[in-house]
Amino acid sequence: MKKLSVGRMVSVAFCEFFGGGAFNIINFLYPGFLVLAVGLPAHLAGVVMLIARFFDAFIDPPIGLLSDKLRARFGTRRKTLLISAPLVVLSLFLMFFPYGNPNEAVRFAAVLLSYIFFSLVQSSVMIPYYSLASEITDNYTERARMTTLRMGFSITASIVCVALPGAIVDMYEGNFGYIAMSLVFGSVFMVCVAVTGLFAREGIAPPPKTEKYALRDFARPFQVKTFRQYLLIFLCCQITMAVMSALFFFYVDFYFCRTLTENGETNIVGLLGAALMFGMQIVALPFYLKIVKLRGKAFAYALGSVIWVAGAAFLFVVPADASPVILYVLAAFIGFGISGPGLIPHAMLPDVIDVGNLRFGSRAAGAFSGVANLVIQLGQALGVSLVMTLIGIAGFIEQELGENAEKVTAQPLPAQRAIILILALTPLIFMSAGIFICTRYRLTKEKHEEVLQALESGGEEARQRALLTL
Repeated sequence: MKKLSVGRMVSVAFCEFFGGGAFNIINFLYPGFLVLAVGLPAHLAGVVMLIARFFDAFIDPPIGLLSDKLRARFGTRRKTLLISAPLVVLSLFLMFFPYGNPNEAVRFAAVLLSYIFFSLVQSSVMIPYYSLASEITDNYTERARMTTLRMGFSITASIVCVALPGAIVDMYEGNFGYIAMSLVFGSVFMVCVAVTGLFAREGIAPPPKTEKYALRDFARPFQVKTFRQYLLIFLCCQITMAVMSALFFFYVDFYFCRTLTENGETNIVGLLGAALMFGMQIVALPFYLKIVKLRGKAFAYALGSVIWVAGAAFLFVVPADASPVILYVLAAFIGFGISGPGLIPHAMLPDVIDVGNLRFGSRAAGAFSGVANLVIQLGQALGVSLVMTLIGIAGFIEQELGENAEKVTAQPLPAQRAIILILALTPLIFMSAGIFICTRYRLTKEKHEEVLQALESGGEEARQRALLTL
């Protein structure tokens, strides 16, 4: 297929502003919002995220199948984006509404239902979007190039959505800032989703329309070994990113800058550190794209993982109240590592879907995307819920509600140590597992070209030969 135009790639990448931006608003801001604004205990905050993400996970495969099996005049995937775009504003508003009911059970139910509604809207956007992005081109290198641009948009959104939401919240007294923040970013996300829905046209024909559904459609992707490997590679990265982002500001506020926090002083160390981490991810993208061209996608993932693990290990030895420069250097180093594992799974998925097409004789991008998101959401939910429970057990103190309630400015030493331990060990455990799986991944550029040739020829012998080592 010919080289993709910049305009076409940009139209696809716009939706990543919602994907990357909302992900980081929730991961960086929402745990703190639940315990420090809504006043839920840490373990209940973990339960909210666990239940909502479980719901999100289990609705993803049906949404993916719908986007495969139903058709509209200009594609069900794009139509779904346009329908869902205005709901993004409403769902984000409800999710960050600072429910202040004195009854803890009422507050718990309110935030849980709001999160579930947001999850439904998010899935109705991202599952069709991932499927759409996999159908823009079938070229191995062009997919990596397009994915690099998409991740550039996603990481840019991450920087903006780590720095600005907190600044908007701090502009207002009380908790009204959360409402203002949700309306501002909800409106921006709505426009970005709508742009992709209007202008991102497929380059690969979607499967023919059919109204038939079968239970085996949900299990089919797991029959593809390459998909199972991809899933584990992606899962290791996503669990690690979710855990680290959930605890990052807790680490900065209650350990690294704990003296400033205890004295009631505001600082931007965490915001600058996060901005440097995400900024370095953008800087590193051309490097990893070059590695993909030279050594393949699996090698690029493994290289970035090694850098990420090495950087996280230094958290063990960084003292409290150290110079912010130490955090900035460490954040930039970790960000350079994260860029590889963050980029590669998104570039792998379209190739894996091609293998599924060869295996089953039909292209089911929605089913593969939905099942992948199910597993990823479950993994993230379990990971974040577990770490919130662990820091709760370690004595993490939530914000009490009421006019006379004092603002939480310190955490006990066991809670601080638990945060450091989790931040340092999570990358070591999960990214090491991801590296090991990459050594077993066989879908190289040459193998992918063989898969495409077998799809084009339609011959059984070519099909069996292409699938032999996968």
